[in-house]
Amino acid sequence: MTAIFIIAEVEKDDEVMGFISTISLTFIPLLIGIILLYGTYKRVPTYESFVEGGKEGIKIAVSIIPFLVGMLVAISIFRASGALDALMNWLRPLMKSMGVPAEIVPLLIIRPISGTAALGMTSDLIAFYGPDSFIGRLASVLQGSTDTTFYVLTVYFGAVGIKKMGDALKVGLLADVVGIIVSILIVGLIFGTT
Repeated sequence: MTAIFIIAEVEKDDEVMGFISTISLTFIPLLIGIILLYGTYKRVPTYESFVEGGKEGIKIAVSIIPFLVGMLVAISIFRASGALDALMNWLRPLMKSMGVPAEIVPLLIIRPISGTAALGMTSDLIAFYGPDSFIGRLASVLQGSTDTTFYVLTVYFGAVGIKKMGDALKVGLLADVVGIIVSILIVGLIFGTT
C-alpha cells in the first residue's frame, strides 16, 4: 500500500513539474505577444518604439562603461591591498560568536561590492560543503537576500549623473545588513545550525 502511495506521489510530482516547465517555456513569449497586441490595440508604433528603446539602451550601456571600469579597479585595489583580508580577520570572531560559520564571512563582505565574486564564493562553498549543508544553504540564501550595493550605486547613479548618493548608500547597506540578519535567522530556524 505504501509503495502505491509513493508511486502516486512521484507521478503527481512529475505532473506538477511538467506543468511548471510548460509555463516557464511559454510565459515570456506569451508576455511579449500580449505586449505587442496591447500596443497595436492602443495604436502605438511597436516596432519603432522597440528600435528607439534599443538605441537608448546602447547609449546607456556605453555611458556606464567608465563607472564600471572604476568600480572594478576599486574592487581589485581593495582585494590586492589586503584590506579585504584585514576586514575578514576582524569580523570572524564577532560572526563566530553569533553562530555564523567563519567560512561565510568573506561572502558577507564581498557581496555588497561584487556580485560575480560573491557568486564565485557561493559556488566554492557549495562545491566544498555541499548544497544541503548549513553553510551551503546559508550562502545560497545570502546570495538571494542581499545586493551588490556599491556596484549598483556606482554604475546606475553614475549613468544618470547623480553625484550625492550618501542616503541611498546608507539605505542600501542597511537593507544588506537586514538581509544578512534575517537570512541567518531563517536558515538557522528552518535547517538548524549544523
